[in-house]
Amino acid sequence: MVPYFETAKSFADVPITGDGVDTATFLLASTDFVNMFDLLGGGVFAFVQNDLRSNITGVRQRFDAAPSESGTLEKLVVNECQRRGERHGTACLVRLVRGLWFTCEALRNMQQDRNAELHVCFRRSFDVVLKPRLSFVVRSVVSVAIMAVPSRHDFYNRLAQGGSHEKFDDALTRWLASLDALVLRLKAFLSEGRYGTV
Repeated sequence: MVPYFETAKSFADVPITGDGVDTATFLLASTDFVNMFDLLGGGVFAFVQNDLRSNITGVRQRFDAAPSESGTLEKLVVNECQRRGERHGTACLVRLVRGLWFTCEALRNMQQDRNAELHVCFRRSFDVVLKPRLSFVVRSVVSVAIMAVPSRHDFYNRLAQGGSHEKFDDALTRWLASLDALVLRLKAFLSEGRYGTV
């Protein structure tokens, strides 16, 4: 069986044109990235996955409602914000980018600090990305959930699915580099246009 990470859509495959980030491909890469954590079993990453899935659904609903106006994430936001009423797709995109940023930072931290356990890497990312934006109660819940993440060794074994850890690590590096570039681009776009703060 081919490991999941070899068949999943990577953020490295998301086209970026002069108009922006391709919406359909970004949603597919986001979905495949979130689904990768199902391999860990037991809902260990459920607190992240549920949030990301909910926000992917919100962006997808906006895309499906106005596909000709939503070919890129930037167009989706601009067109939705020009209409009167709820800006659900835009709000979901802001939260989705924040959740992807959190996950990306944690996994990049794991790759940069080869001796750190996964819960330490997620804690570092949480302190930078999410902690300032959450209430005390939610921070407490997330802190407990972070302690339940698997060991670094178990994480690699499960996600590599019997494949080479080095090959998985190389693929993850490409995913994360591309995701980081997308997050930076979207954070800047959302902030500069006053559409939302990631």
